[in-house]
Amino acid sequence: MKKLHKNRPKSTTVEELARHLDCRFEGDGNMNILGVSNLERAGKGDLVFCADPKYRDLLEKTKASAAIVPLEEKFDRIPTIRSEQPYVSFIKVLDFFYTPYRPRPGIHPQALVSPSATIGRDVAFGAFVFIDDDVEIGDGSVLFPMVSVYPRVKIGKQVTCHSFVSIREDSQIGNRVILHNGVVVGSDGFGFQKDKDGSYIKIPQKGIVIIEDDVEIGANTTVDRAALGETIIKKGTKIDNLVQVAHSVEIGEDSIFAAQTGIGGSSKIGKNFIAGGQVGIPDHITIGDNVIIAAKSGITKNLPSGSFVSGSPHLDIRVWRKAWAAIPQLYDLIRDMRKLKKRIEALEKKDR
Repeated sequence: MKKLHKNRPKSTTVEELARHLDCRFEGDGNMNILGVSNLERAGKGDLVFCADPKYRDLLEKTKASAAIVPLEEKFDRIPTIRSEQPYVSFIKVLDFFYTPYRPRPGIHPQALVSPSATIGRDVAFGAFVFIDDDVEIGDGSVLFPMVSVYPRVKIGKQVTCHSFVSIREDSQIGNRVILHNGVVVGSDGFGFQKDKDGSYIKIPQKGIVIIEDDVEIGANTTVDRAALGETIIKKGTKIDNLVQVAHSVEIGEDSIFAAQTGIGGSSKIGKNFIAGGQVGIPDHITIGDNVIIAAKSGITKNLPSGSFVSGSPHLDIRVWRKAWAAIPQLYDLIRDMRKLKKRIEALEKKDR
């Protein structure tokens, strides 16, 4: 498997980039752009962006050759590209200048592929990749060294599995999915029942995992197979490193999970969900669409669509903010209460 490095610098102009972004530009459209940078480190030939007024001072001082700014931003010291969403436009420019490393198509001689596997065109398998019986892998997929794929797994087109990914039997992976290093898909769910003698009996985990199109899963995240039925991660969802998705969980479309979040078994989560880091969701919880859970929150009951909660146990974000605003004043409040108590006790003694 030969290496292919696509990270070659490209040269373009402000006008060409504006056309690529479907945005208008102002100033010298022939200004040469060689790459992208941040406001503080940019130099000649760099393009920067500024979407937040609090960074305006840095924009004024930048040594960049051009900038992406909001549509009505009053700034003309250097050529500008005017965008309704400057950050999104900047991301598109990053894609223009930078392409992640992908190996050339081919199967490494030290990869082991079952004769019964169905392999698409232009795949790339690294050294010590293992593909078991009756596996299906679509066109253009990349499996980096040391990836293990168990029997009867189905993997779509343009999927990327980084080193040490393990995909267990019967799992189904959609198109354009990215699994980062150490991801485990289809491990047994954590299911045990206590017997009368005090020992634990393992509950067989007979279900599967389904990961739909355009899902990205971060390093060392685990997605357990269902006890019965399916664990489902729907299309467009992005999951950070070190997240635990338990058995029979269902996650809606275009959801976001930050690192160290844990989702208990059989919980159902709607679409456009956002979880901050270290959120805990117990088993059998139902969460609606467009819900936001702040970092380090512990969920205790079902959440309707549109909820925004924080804390452990969780509270509506408005209540939580009021509570935490009051906490620094609690010591003074307790001290004043003690003083009042003493005064009341003194007055009661006088009345006797």
